[in-house]
Amino acid sequence: MTQELEAIAGVARDVIACELCPRLRAYCAEVARVKRKAYEGEEYWGRPVPGFGDPAAWLLIVGLAPGAHGANRTGRMFTGDRSGEWLYEELFRQGLASAPRSRARDDGLILTGVYIAAAGRCAPPDNKPTLEELDHCRGYLVREMAALAEARVKLALGRIAFDAILKARGELGLPALRPLPKFGHGARAVLPEGGFLLSSYHPSQQNTSTGKLTLPMWRAVFDQARDLGRP
Repeated sequence: MTQELEAIAGVARDVIACELCPRLRAYCAEVARVKRKAYEGEEYWGRPVPGFGDPAAWLLIVGLAPGAHGANRTGRMFTGDRSGEWLYEELFRQGLASAPRSRARDDGLILTGVYIAAAGRCAPPDNKPTLEELDHCRGYLVREMAALAEARVKLALGRIAFDAILKARGELGLPALRPLPKFGHGARAVLPEGGFLLSSYHPSQQNTSTGKLTLPMWRAVFDQARDLGRP
């Protein structure tokens, strides 16, 4: 386990120090400077956000990117916005989180059996990173996937995360998937190296408030992940 811890810690250090995308660094810093009125008394993180979770995870969750006033504020993946409320409540229901809320980097929350990453590590304007920016970030996901040797289930939250996992597999030299799986809520693909790739609609407020993603749909994906991969 020491080796996995060191590898994950190394990725986190490199993510936090990353300056590869000037547009994103400028945007995150500006959001942290101006702040949203509801959080004007808080100090924003304002930097690239590292992954969070258990180095011995059996489940790897990959999202899109930090929210401008969510993870860009708190410094922890899926923390500080409505998407995170959906995710951590479900992880708690599944027995994978020590509490149903993730509030801040120092709140003592512990994840067991799950690790949370993202296709992009900086909050992008309008939640739309460019392909070049995603390419710059993918090396961090590649390194995390290499370190998380026990993660038999990869769960992509949204199409961009789905594509990021597929591209990271290619960079790791893993066998190509034939036929190439398509993104869809609740879709499942068997990975030739062992394990499964699952996909879900992202729990963005746009999806949850319109009913595109309902709570039963969301829970069903995690129940499927549990049945496929939990030790």
